[in-house]
Amino acid sequence: MSASFDQTKPALTIRGVRTTPVLVPMTYALGTSAARVTEAPLLLIDLETEEGVTGRTYLFCYRSSGARAIALFIEDAVSLIKGELVQPVDIATKLARRFALIGVTGAVRMALSGIDAAMWDALATAAAVPLASMLGSSRRSVPAYNSCGLGLMAPAAVADEAVHLIERGFKAVKLRLGYPTLAEDLAALSAVRERLGAGIDVMVDYNQALSVEEALLRSSALASEGVYWLEEPIRHDDLVGNARVAAASEIPLQLGENFNGVEAMVAALDARACHLVMPDLARIGGVTGWMHAAHLAAKTGIKMSSHLFPEVSAHLLAATPTAHWLEYVDWADAIVEEPLKIVDGMAIVPDRAGTGLKWKESAIRRYRFT
Repeated sequence: MSASFDQTKPALTIRGVRTTPVLVPMTYALGTSAARVTEAPLLLIDLETEEGVTGRTYLFCYRSSGARAIALFIEDAVSLIKGELVQPVDIATKLARRFALIGVTGAVRMALSGIDAAMWDALATAAAVPLASMLGSSRRSVPAYNSCGLGLMAPAAVADEAVHLIERGFKAVKLRLGYPTLAEDLAALSAVRERLGAGIDVMVDYNQALSVEEALLRSSALASEGVYWLEEPIRHDDLVGNARVAAASEIPLQLGENFNGVEAMVAALDARACHLVMPDLARIGGVTGWMHAAHLAAKTGIKMSSHLFPEVSAHLLAATPTAHWLEYVDWADAIVEEPLKIVDGMAIVPDRAGTGLKWKESAIRRYRFT
């Protein structure tokens, strides 16, 4: 599959990599049907070049043990490309071959995606242009919804939190559902709807909690409640089941955060398993994988949103022809010098070179773990 993004880039040579794991407290706890998460384990990546330019990105690792495993794969992968020119597309192909026997999935996929994103940041930094510009975009803002918190609490508590989440002009929020009963789902949604009013969109995410039959039942009940999209109601890899839900649901079905590479997105679209897609930077293949996915989305006319990593995803969506929504979380705000700006519900793509990421060293020392 080919993509149309420009690959004219400065010449940089890979020297090495530094990885730093940090455990950052979340402003709002993330409650899902699987777990309640109060801290974000992030892995900071600094890709160093012989020319003195450093490419930066970070990964959300879900668990602290994930950060350790991913860091080992990153160090191993960079040892294989040390001394080579920073050419993300070529290096992605090479590393995929080298890790084929262990499998380019899970921690390996995330490691290679992180390296790719850091390479693109280095190239844009060396060229003294924002990453969005290097990818061919002239857009400087993208619509964002607030995805902090809003998960599996009592209706009054979740409604109170919803009010706080729209304070910066957000026009949409994500509500995690998957309570033990449909009645509890409806009560939480009704409470949020009543407090936010008709002008705010509400996305619903089940985090793969339901069976196919339960998803059909709940999607039917939610259809009259003004839900904007229905995200991962069942296992993400059950394409047949998702196709059943998508065909029956009056609410657009959203998939994508678990696409393992662009091939998984192709399979989902071929199976008619969703109406919308939202790839994850760390699972789709970094910036290179994202741009291939954006090319596919444009070719098929499907709207494409982002999953997490808002600081980088803002640049990517700005360069995506069918860009839809940016998922905003504030997890990295505590460790970056200049957090992503939200103005009237729009994420503002910074004019700084690269992705604009620069670590706040005092915070890194505070939150670092070994």
